[in-house]
Amino acid sequence: MQPDRRAAIADAGIELVARDGIRALTHRAIDRDLGLPAGSTSYYLRTRRALIEALVHRLVERTVQDVDAPLPATVDEAAALLGAMTAYMITERATDNRARFALAVELAGDTGNAELHAFVTSRSPIRAALLERAAQLLSAIGVPDADRRAPDLIALADGLVHDRLVGSRSDTREAPAELRVSLTNVFTDYLRGAAK
Repeated sequence: MQPDRRAAIADAGIELVARDGIRALTHRAIDRDLGLPAGSTSYYLRTRRALIEALVHRLVERTVQDVDAPLPATVDEAAALLGAMTAYMITERATDNRARFALAVELAGDTGNAELHAFVTSRSPIRAALLERAAQLLSAIGVPDADRRAPDLIALADGLVHDRLVGSRSDTREAPAELRVSLTNVFTDYLRGAAK
């Protein structure tokens, strides 16, 4: 398959799932959204599973760039960094995260897709990188047992993204600066407690 065509199909699928939900993900819908002749997407990705695999792998590719950031030296610096990164995931990466949440729900409990569910959640290469960076960040600001606490920090950030995009506060409209401050305050409280 041509890499650029595969990426275009996966990108269109991510947009479709984020906009209309997982049930809207069909070969025909992607053909329509991309203005391709009927049957084009199924030529490249024969089955729904192949289509979902392409979306999952594309989400991982698109997220790789977001993992690296300089390590802070203080709790306040760490909270500000985490607040800014989480705000970015809510604003600039909203489409990807909505699609990721929808895919995680769709794949959960489906034994035929257990490997894909793990790839989009617990065994994603992105998650491994995030856990490593979270442990490094916690260690840099003096939090004891940083490796054990890193998954909780990632879960907190992910929960905040979920809450703002598809959860109870998804209808709340905050200015970007307000959002960063609000999120930074949550991380400040968490990190101060963890550093004790």
